[in-house]
Amino acid sequence: MVTTRSHSNGTDAVNRKTNSSKKTHAENGDLDMLSNGLNEYKENYEKLSQSKYNQFLRRFFHNTLVPVFLMLFVPNLMTFLWYTAFRCDGSYSKFISVFSGRSVFEGLHVIWSETSLGSTTISAILIGYCIYALAMMKLLPGKMVTGPLTPKGNTPVYKDNGFLFFVVTMILFVVLTVVLKQFGLTPTIVYDRYDEVLNTLSIFSFVFCWFLYFKGLFAPSSSDSGSSGNLIFDYYWGTELYPRVFGFDIKTFTNCRFGMMVWALLVSIFALKSYELYGFVDSMFVCAVLQLIYITKFFWWESGYLRTIDIMLDRAGFYICWGCLVYIPGLYTSVSLYNVTQPVHLGPVLTTIFLTMGILSIVINYNADLQKQEVRYANGECLVWGRKPTIIRATYQLENGDVKESILLASGWWGLSRHFHYIPEIMLAFFWTVPALFNNIMPYSYVIFLVILLIHRSYRDDEKCGNKYGDYWLEYCKKVPHRIVPGLF
Repeated sequence: MVTTRSHSNGTDAVNRKTNSSKKTHAENGDLDMLSNGLNEYKENYEKLSQSKYNQFLRRFFHNTLVPVFLMLFVPNLMTFLWYTAFRCDGSYSKFISVFSGRSVFEGLHVIWSETSLGSTTISAILIGYCIYALAMMKLLPGKMVTGPLTPKGNTPVYKDNGFLFFVVTMILFVVLTVVLKQFGLTPTIVYDRYDEVLNTLSIFSFVFCWFLYFKGLFAPSSSDSGSSGNLIFDYYWGTELYPRVFGFDIKTFTNCRFGMMVWALLVSIFALKSYELYGFVDSMFVCAVLQLIYITKFFWWESGYLRTIDIMLDRAGFYICWGCLVYIPGLYTSVSLYNVTQPVHLGPVLTTIFLTMGILSIVINYNADLQKQEVRYANGECLVWGRKPTIIRATYQLENGDVKESILLASGWWGLSRHFHYIPEIMLAFFWTVPALFNNIMPYSYVIFLVILLIHRSYRDDEKCGNKYGDYWLEYCKKVPHRIVPGLF
């Protein structure tokens, strides 16, 4: 019995081994077939993704559909913000109800029918300001500074008088306000006719961007210009990196002298309107003070801004010029616009907390920018947080073949994350918005936009630096692995 059982067990074992072998062979065959199928699918996908047709679709989407959508949508967005603040008590819910029982086009017709495209008065104010700003660019003293070397080997030169321009303009605004008040007039006419301001700026900016498009094609200021062959994309993105007209740098005017300065003036006008309606309101006070401190810091550091990705990478087209001429005055001031008709009384405790945290955010943001500048000016021979900084001396090649060197800082704020300075910038925007509290979403429109913008910009900047520095950038990313939020992202 034992022998029989042993023989039977041995036979069963052999049979099981044979069946197992057959099963394993079959399973391996199935796995091989699956693996081959996946590899074949991957190869076919790669061929498809690399096909001319697929590349055409990607280019068509990114270079045509997206620009067309944005050029149609953002002008309407500016009107939506105005309509929400003036007609819907700052409530997006009330704004959306306009479309209830109507088609999209019928709803848009209702909204646009309540706006004014412009007036002689508003046009005169805007033209007068532009003439003033251009004159001050030439007349005010300032040392000459240079921007970063371009891929074509050009070095832009600027007159660094932005901070003086800001101080003079704010003083003149106060003087003008006092004078107008003596005659029963007020600068807050700009608030009362704010729809006219936005629409006039939008129409002008569309035309101005066409001028820049043709200038870049037929009369470029430098070799950093050209066409992609796609008219829509060229108009949207621009045909020239650093256009100048009669000696005036276009980006300095649109980004700094108009966009940022008008932001400060509108914040002041909206705060004045709030005071005319309700007297002193602490929520508007916090909102206005933090924005004005931030803008003051911007102009103090203007020469540094002229070395940022906005200036270095973006050409002068609809994306940046229309954005600075219309989008900044329209969106960036939206929380102040909201606060005019929705006053909130915070009390001394919350007012102090919000002001303190906002100012702290500004200090950190400024110190981070200063840290990088000091290290580069000292060629790395300095201290950061009491220690010798960790740097990478990265070389890169220009399109003309010249080899240059740059310093990548991996210490201090820049050792925490590659774009740590975005955190205090977002915090600051939050602290000048939170005085509106949480009754509506509208005052947080800019904060939401800023988060999206800076995350997107971090990817753009990393891609630009990766293409520029190659292995040096990979080494830097190993030393500073986090993109924005240390330990998280």
